[in-house]
Amino acid sequence: MGTLAVTGDHDADQLLLDDPFALLLAMMLDQQIPMEWAFKSPLRLRERIPDDFSAAGLAEMDPEKAEAAFKEKPALHRFPGSMARRAQDLARHIVDHYDGNAAKLWAEAPTGQDLLKRLKALPGYGDEKAKIFLALLAKRFNITPEGWETAAGPFSDATPRTVADIDSPEALAEVRAWKKAQKAKGKTKQD
Repeated sequence: MGTLAVTGDHDADQLLLDDPFALLLAMMLDQQIPMEWAFKSPLRLRERIPDDFSAAGLAEMDPEKAEAAFKEKPALHRFPGSMARRAQDLARHIVDHYDGNAAKLWAEAPTGQDLLKRLKALPGYGDEKAKIFLALLAKRFNITPEGWETAAGPFSDATPRTVADIDSPEALAEVRAWKKAQKAKGKTKQD
């Protein structure tokens, strides 16, 4: 059981705590939209495709049906069509490499560096997103393979800079304030 309170919606946060695929999907969607929107989208998707909400179900779903689920109002992302395709790519990767079990991605990683490599291989995950997710696993779920701090880089510290640091509404406000201050200074999340 982890600690994560990012959406302001108990059911949406609980799904992220209970379902590793939902958590991976939320993190993938966290780009060019508010964090709360991205992390609430897995719950909305599960409500729209209850029988297919799993890595295997989404991987095998007709692409038009997946796109329709992402586009249904309220849309799951600012770019629902491209994100539906990327979500299906992510689901296929989990099926192909982890037998459809997203938790195997981190459960079978012997080191933080190996876990980072696995995360960077995911569709929709670049270097920064992979490091943030690694920090999220460590800080919110106590998944701490050897060397995770080095692999996660600046996201492993105590600065409230990302979703990895959010365990309450107050922590969300701290992250927002920190990001705003960084932006005003012309700095990034990694500075």
